[in-house]
Amino acid sequence: MIEIRTVAAGADHAGFEYKQKIVELLRSMGIEVIDFGTSSADSTDYPDYAHAVAGAVSSGKAQVGVLVCGSGIGMSIVANKHAGVRASNVEKDGSHGYPH
Repeated sequence: MIEIRTVAAGADHAGFEYKQKIVELLRSMGIEVIDFGTSSADSTDYPDYAHAVAGAVSSGKAQVGVLVCGSGIGMSIVANKHAGVRASNVEKDGSHGYPH
């Protein structure tokens, strides 16, 4: 298991509040977070943030990325266009299909 030191984070307006909580939690754990925004709940375009986070992961600036939006589908599609990035849509705990 690798030790995660740097996480890229991004969200559109629908995921702003949840992203803020994730960023706060990761930083409290001593993990560096590169926060690509958004910085408010004002309407935004999700591809801007998906490209920024996926670009950071693809270039090695971050080991992993977290994207939060309304559905997760569009962000996953955009992120997967970047070399070396494999994004998946996770909606809730247990959505992976494995027994608990």
